[in-house]
Amino acid sequence: AIVKVFCKKFNKELDALPTAPIPGPKGEHIKDNFSQKAWSEWIALQTMLINEKHLDLSIKENRVWLNNQMDLFLNNENYEKPSGYIPVE
Repeated sequence: AIVKVFCKKFNKELDALPTAPIPGPKGEHIKDNFSQKAWSEWIALQTMLINEKHLDLSIKENRVWLNNQMDLFLNNENYEKPSGYIPVE
């Protein structure tokens, strides 16, 4: 059976992530509070941000910035949008 979760990004019941998307408590929090749809959209956005800003993820500041963008995106706050980015409806 498909497990549902109340997604805080979309404010409705959606398909849950099958496993925590990242290790540790933060991953569990994401799994418990956000849907597969929200996470998939974040991954697409994250890829665009990394490519557009040529982020070197071996640099800690870049990882911290990206992690912060993830929190803003999932919580519907003002996250950085790549040029030409159109959110999926």
